[in-house]
Amino acid sequence: MNLQQLRIIREAVQQNFNLTEVAAALFTSQSGVSKHIKDLEDELGVELFQRRGKRLLGLTEPGKEVAQVADRMLQDLRNIKRLAQQFSSADQGQLTIATTHTQARYALPQVVARFKAAYPRVHLVLHQGSPAEIVSLLQSGEADVGIATEALGRDEAFVTFPFYEWHHAVVVPQGHPLAAQPLTLEALAEQPLITYHEGYTGRARIDASFAQAGLAPDIVMSALDADVIKTYVQVGLGVGIIAAIAFEPNRDAGLQRLDASHLFPVNTTRIALKRGHYLRGFAYRFLQECVDSLTEERVKAAMELEG
Repeated sequence: MNLQQLRIIREAVQQNFNLTEVAAALFTSQSGVSKHIKDLEDELGVELFQRRGKRLLGLTEPGKEVAQVADRMLQDLRNIKRLAQQFSSADQGQLTIATTHTQARYALPQVVARFKAAYPRVHLVLHQGSPAEIVSLLQSGEADVGIATEALGRDEAFVTFPFYEWHHAVVVPQGHPLAAQPLTLEALAEQPLITYHEGYTGRARIDASFAQAGLAPDIVMSALDADVIKTYVQVGLGVGIIAAIAFEPNRDAGLQRLDASHLFPVNTTRIALKRGHYLRGFAYRFLQECVDSLTEERVKAAMELEG
């Protein structure tokens, strides 16, 4: 048994058992991947993968158990390297934050500025993606910290902390009729709406609010981030529903934000860490810059609890 075989098992799961993608991710050949799998199965005396011909379809029951152990072993290997780096160069290294556009653009700039002032030699990577991509990056160990509103609380392998609460707001062109009347779901449902794509930035709560009121909103366009939504509101394609934090009066000329906190439920953006993932000392400083009460002691205690 060797580390490459363990990496292949992990990568097979991440690449949905596509051997071509596994080989590409590990910079090797597909035949080499197949040989490693066969050699490991022969050594263990069990089949790890379900097959149809030469295609892998999934993990067998023993394969699922082996995959979990392989993931822990590879995580421990990464942790050993990070631990050594912590003692050899405590004030330099890399911290990878996986987050959405909304968080990177509106919630994190001041946090990042304070962190970089304290640790100028740390290379900070902001990896922007969907909530599902953030989960994947955390699971694989490619990201140290995940920040999003959706998806992070569903995986028992993660420990999560509330970052901040926020509401949606309605954005209209200056002088729009909605600004001159009480804002209701009924009035919004009569407008062409532009809001977030499904699975992003509280979209499920928007849909649920209309559904509970028995309304079918006319969503004419959806986008992944508030900047795109505001752009199309500015050119007259509809009324926007965005995170309130994403409206900037000084920059969003010609637009007006309408309070919608009475229409849609509050949302909570969460910070997620993978249990067992070793965090460098500067990572704890980043977490405390996000939320002052997230001390190293509190985070470590939560990480050690069973999921």
